[in-house]
Amino acid sequence: MNNAVYMVFELAPKPGRLEEFKQMVAEAVVAARTEPTTLAYEYSINADESAVHIFEHYRDSASVVSHVDETFAPFGERFISLVDVTRLTVYGEPDAAARARLDGFGAVYFKPFEGFFR
Repeated sequence: MNNAVYMVFELAPKPGRLEEFKQMVAEAVVAARTEPTTLAYEYSINADESAVHIFEHYRDSASVVSHVDETFAPFGERFISLVDVTRLTVYGEPDAAARARLDGFGAVYFKPFEGFFR
């Protein structure tokens, strides 16, 4: 069984804060790049720069917990001051420890029932 957890954060940059957010993101990506169990960590923005999505893919629930508690923690307060989280969709079957970190963002969970992962 695949233990991977992946998610999409949907964000709305706060007015006048996008450039500051982009600078913070550059730092966060450098930090996340050092995590061996973070398989994908990608920020995307729409054409009018009113919405940002973050695609995150982790090997397992422990990887989510490590990312949130160790790597992302130094950025958390600044992150929340720069954007509003409008939605968090989580795929896979994260354990209780990972859910405890994601529930604060109003996570909606989708459990796989068919398909494959390469």
